[in-house]
Amino acid sequence: MRFPRGLRALNHAQFRRFFSAQLLALTGSWMQTVAQSWLVLQLTNSPFRLGLIGTLQFAPVLLFSIFSGAVADRFPKRRILIATQAMLACQAAALGTLAWTGHAEYWHVGVLAVVVGLAHAIDLPARQSYVAEIVGREDLVNAVALNSAAFNAARIVGPAVAGVLIARFGVVPAFAMNSVGFVVVIAALATLTTEGRPVARPIAGVLAEIGEGIRYALATPRIRVILALLFVVSFAVFNFTVYVPLLARDVLGLGAQGFGFLMAALGVGAVAGALTLGASAAREPSIPLMFGEAAVACGGLLLLSAARHVPAAAALLVVIGFFGIMLVAGCNTALQLAAPDELRGRVMSLYTLIWGGVFPIGAFLVGTISEAWSVSTAFLTMGSFALVSLAALAAWWRSRH
Repeated sequence: MRFPRGLRALNHAQFRRFFSAQLLALTGSWMQTVAQSWLVLQLTNSPFRLGLIGTLQFAPVLLFSIFSGAVADRFPKRRILIATQAMLACQAAALGTLAWTGHAEYWHVGVLAVVVGLAHAIDLPARQSYVAEIVGREDLVNAVALNSAAFNAARIVGPAVAGVLIARFGVVPAFAMNSVGFVVVIAALATLTTEGRPVARPIAGVLAEIGEGIRYALATPRIRVILALLFVVSFAVFNFTVYVPLLARDVLGLGAQGFGFLMAALGVGAVAGALTLGASAAREPSIPLMFGEAAVACGGLLLLSAARHVPAAAALLVVIGFFGIMLVAGCNTALQLAAPDELRGRVMSLYTLIWGGVFPIGAFLVGTISEAWSVSTAFLTMGSFALVSLAALAAWWRSRH
């Protein structure tokens, strides 16, 4: 059976198995995201502390992803992924057990959030590079788009299911199902034959290899502007795990199911955006198009500051999801195509550093502003900052091209 052009990466049997297992695990991860946020609000009733959990979870990405890019270029990527999935399975099981026994405390959630961050810091550069090796450069655009679609389809299903489960049974089933999902990914990885071995090259020190990757990125204008765009949107817009629960509870007066619905709306837009990118005939997106996508996503966040009704908030989240994921997936593809094989892990570690690593700063600010003033003020502040930054970046890019 041959898949159509919009799904052509699935013609690679190894990618098909990895993709299917990953879709299940991602659904569980989004269930845990909702459950963890709701658990923190139940334990503390504090937007600031919810934002702090986001900071703790993504701080390791900020601190260690550069080093993990060098690791991904040195060691077999499949084995790295098996190790990180085992870490994540154990973390979910531990959090579920604490919640089930009634012993969960805020500091437990914080420590286990750091464990997730460490696993992601190691996992993400290796995962991005491994997909490129499974499907090859010709099908990479489609593979990245399908992975983004899977991530965001899980964003639809996971929160919706979690909202129902939390309302009926509490947070424990979400943590348990997430742990099982990671075990399934480990089983799938065990069946793959592509190891993702490093390209044969002289072994330098880790710091020297990191410096080589950074120098290459800084010397390539296209990579520089893509990373700058990604920074602005990641800092201001991609704080979903903090601002959506606050929007649901404090602005719209919704419960767990309403929170799940809003996360699902975000996911609907993101899946549509990823599939639109996957069906595109373009080998990689243009820089002007990426500026436009970033501007719409940031503008949606700014308008969210005025949302007082569920339909309006859901519609804006669909728009943010659509254009935000087109930008992020486009950045991912363009960076992988721009990087030579021997540097891909390190270049993608910069993507990981920015996409996930600046989230702690943004999440901390969203939580702090929300607690000191209001959730709507946080949306207004972050959206305004993002649009002004994009305008300055666009002016800089035009002055050089």
